[in-house]
Amino acid sequence: MSKKIAFLFPGQGSQSVGMGKDLYDNFESAKNVFDTADKVLGKEITTMCFEGPEDNLKQTVNTQPSIVTMSIAALESLKSQCDIKADYVAGHSLGEYCAMYASGVMSLENTLKAIQKRADLMAASATGGAMAAVLNASEEVLKAGLLEGSKAGYVDVANYNSPAQVVLTGDETAVKAASDYLLANGVRRVVPLPVSGAFHSKFMEKAGHEFENFVKDLELNNASIPVVTNVDASETLNSEDFREKMPKQIYSSVYWTQTIEKMAANGVEIFVEIGPGKVLAGLNKKIAPEAKVFNIFDKATLDSTVAALKEELALV
Repeated sequence: MSKKIAFLFPGQGSQSVGMGKDLYDNFESAKNVFDTADKVLGKEITTMCFEGPEDNLKQTVNTQPSIVTMSIAALESLKSQCDIKADYVAGHSLGEYCAMYASGVMSLENTLKAIQKRADLMAASATGGAMAAVLNASEEVLKAGLLEGSKAGYVDVANYNSPAQVVLTGDETAVKAASDYLLANGVRRVVPLPVSGAFHSKFMEKAGHEFENFVKDLELNNASIPVVTNVDASETLNSEDFREKMPKQIYSSVYWTQTIEKMAANGVEIFVEIGPGKVLAGLNKKIAPEAKVFNIFDKATLDSTVAALKEELALV
């Protein structure tokens, strides 16, 4: 029986100046993706990825399309070097758009237009609020912390990143009250995140509803590979299900732990993180430590991953 494989695509925070340049210089397929992004979005995505400045790259309106462009360029570079089909795909928050592209739900042009619209709406809604990463909190203590925080205002979980890390989102006072409670009750680390707003929270509902109008007329296909979606950690194939879930994802929790657990339970033994950084690989070690994880973010990692996959999957 051949081993099952999943492709994973990272989200916001994985970006860095210089990302994708090595792929652009070495693979025609990657160059085509970057050139298409510049043309479709009418801005210098290529320059932003390769040269920055970092302050520009960090702005949500630029970060999201830049990461999607780089991740798809890495995917197309992989496809140009070997014919490996994933059994599942998934992406963390904005990475889900790369997963939808990888499974044929959207064309490259529509993926780029959709992620830019999403980024614009989220940036416009990011006025106030806070987020904080909570490390190694038990379920009981986390629940009690959320209860304590909610006395001061609205607080929720934005991301279930791994069994060892969740991210809180909501009113600044409520996130702080929850954080203080957790620190006073045995949680060693709570890290406030440098964000412009409370993402994946009810503060993003307006952006989600506006995005609903955008996706209403967006051309979507049924997926050729199951996409395990953020909002429910469920396998999704039907185009209309994506149309419904895409707006919800903006203001709902990201069930990343449950997404990886689902794929592992379905027999996935190999995960390939495609895109900038190694954030998801690190999370995977906590969620599914028995699975193998590879990264593709430049020519060297692409070459070594292709060689390793050929060996793992007994390809000639």
